[in-house]
Amino acid sequence: MADQRKDTWAAGNLYEPYIGRWSRLVAREFLQWLGAPAHRAWLDVGCGTGALTQTILQDQQPRSIRAIDPSAAFIDYAQAHTDDARVTFDVADAQSLPVQSAIFDVAVAGLVINFVADPLLAVREMTRTVVAGGRVAAYVWDYAGKMELMRYFWDAAVALNPDAQLLDEGHRFPLCKPAALVALLNQAKLRDVSAQAIDVATTFRDFEDYWAPFLGGQGPAPGYAMSLSEQGRSALRERIFETLPIASDGTIPLIARAWAVRGTV
Repeated sequence: MADQRKDTWAAGNLYEPYIGRWSRLVAREFLQWLGAPAHRAWLDVGCGTGALTQTILQDQQPRSIRAIDPSAAFIDYAQAHTDDARVTFDVADAQSLPVQSAIFDVAVAGLVINFVADPLLAVREMTRTVVAGGRVAAYVWDYAGKMELMRYFWDAAVALNPDAQLLDEGHRFPLCKPAALVALLNQAKLRDVSAQAIDVATTFRDFEDYWAPFLGGQGPAPGYAMSLSEQGRSALRERIFETLPIASDGTIPLIARAWAVRGTV
């Protein structure tokens, strides 16, 4: 099982129904909490399909945004869905940012820092690019706790196959807790570091609205679902259906919690 741990990020149109629609809600709350001034230069590290980039454009009146991601397919998707001359998109690695030092006012990373091989190196790179007094911030899902759409999935998967725990983000990413995130930014020599929980409602129309995105193969949980046989996938589907809190009208009201962290250069 361990050698099957391969996260796929290759199709923006499949990622959006899975996480993109919820990450946009979190992005708005995150930016309000961050409280950066208007008309600043931003760096968006691990921009994915553009959820955070587009929310910065809508809510922050940025002077400019440099958005980078290692997935060329995600960059293509983000470019195709972002029509604004203030944004520049590039394929790049968070651990070796192809930008000069001290040229941005704010550097942010949404739902990505736990997937980077060396998170401390990535935060140090983000810090390097920001001017003195500027801000570095990130947010990640609370995989082990209140990121409920994933928690119900993995709890069912592990109940059917204990080896699935090796792929469960809650098990894989101990970084995704407030104390660990604060320690990470402190290690990068940032000042005034603080963390905050961000909860958004994730209500699904019905079970198919919940289940269909897991068939897209984008990310650990959908990747695991699609690695199963039809029989195994059907058993997982039924197990999840039995455990979800389905309301009388068929909707499924869940919570998605993210942990956000910020510091000053």
